[in-house]
Amino acid sequence: MAADPDFAPRYYRIEQALRARIAASRPHDPLPSEPDLARQHGVSRMTARAAVTKLVDDGLAYRVPGRGTFVAVPASPRRADNLVRFSDEVRRQGRQPSSRVVTAQTRPATTEEAARLRLRAGSDVVYIERVRLADGEPVVVEKAAFPGSLKALLAGDLAGGSLHEAVTALGRTPTRGVATLAARQATRDDAQLLGVSVGSALLVEQRVILDDRDEPLELTESRYAGERYSLNLSFGVEPPR
Repeated sequence: MAADPDFAPRYYRIEQALRARIAASRPHDPLPSEPDLARQHGVSRMTARAAVTKLVDDGLAYRVPGRGTFVAVPASPRRADNLVRFSDEVRRQGRQPSSRVVTAQTRPATTEEAARLRLRAGSDVVYIERVRLADGEPVVVEKAAFPGSLKALLAGDLAGGSLHEAVTALGRTPTRGVATLAARQATRDDAQLLGVSVGSALLVEQRVILDDRDEPLELTESRYAGERYSLNLSFGVEPPR
């Protein structure tokens, strides 16, 4: 069957209208039913269902059989076993991502940076510290160190651009990584940058990302405001022995 040429734009308008409604709603508020959406937008129920399904898949809404569709709890839906760009996470929640650059410079690598990035003693790193925001609200302080050979990163759009896209454009493709997670208390610097109280709970992630040649590409510490961020976990259960 040939595709309806109006399907894509109508689907998109419904999805965007629902994203705006979700952004102004509270968790568990009801959303319009698929028949109501179809009548309101003059589309088939299948088109309305597709728009709602996209929001459910993105973690912005959930269905309850026999009751309807509701606004999901607005926590970042990143899986712990999958690296997703912060900007993509925020957009999937129907929110607007942005960044504020704290520091961007080339400096000598610390002992830990040199070891984990496999750099020679005395090597430089490109150090970029940013505050990442969702709808203007600070969510995470991100401190990233890259090999000094990537100093061209400093000439890019550090406030609005993607570092991973910039790195890829320089010929180094992020492919996999290893991360550790820990609970920490906010320092005075954290409190000032994130707008939280000193001593409040943070989720701290330290990760090393490797490129397609299995060489260390990025060493990052991300300090998330605990009440504004969460991770979803996917796991298997081993049979009893």
